[in-house]
Amino acid sequence: MAEANWYVVHTYSGYENKVKANIEKTIENRHLEEQILEVRVPMEEVVEMKNGAKKQVQKKMFPGYVLINMVMNDDTWYVVRNTRGVTGFVGPGSKPVPLTEAEMRPLGIKEASVVVDFAEGDSVVVIGGVWKDTIGMIQSMNRSKQSVTINVDLFGRETPVEISFTDVKKM
Repeated sequence: MAEANWYVVHTYSGYENKVKANIEKTIENRHLEEQILEVRVPMEEVVEMKNGAKKQVQKKMFPGYVLINMVMNDDTWYVVRNTRGVTGFVGPGSKPVPLTEAEMRPLGIKEASVVVDFAEGDSVVVIGGVWKDTIGMIQSMNRSKQSVTINVDLFGRETPVEISFTDVKKM
């Protein structure tokens, strides 16, 4: 499988979150979870003065831009490029250029991978999040997203749930 890289997509100003939601819905509908790994609108904490009072607010770091971690191929390029609100990829002409490690560092996006001691078929207990204290068997592992899928009992039915590596431990 090809390497996933971070790309910058230009959007209409104010459409960043809408573009993010639309791309995520398309990923789900077209089952591109293995090719488009993450969509981000980088935010930063800013202190604003309003009516003499300080207020902490979230502001977009790059208005008009969305970051996407994906494997570049014709399908993923087409999906992103034809999303409503997207004007194009950042790069010369029509060729998207991935961000380098040096460009990613100031954004606080770390590519640190988690080393795990479990595999498919192992029983694990969830140690964080909404499913805390739930016990389940690993059905599949997604190393690129650093998550496992376990079956949990929900309303008397086995339901697959995706959980981060950091929220489970081997029994």
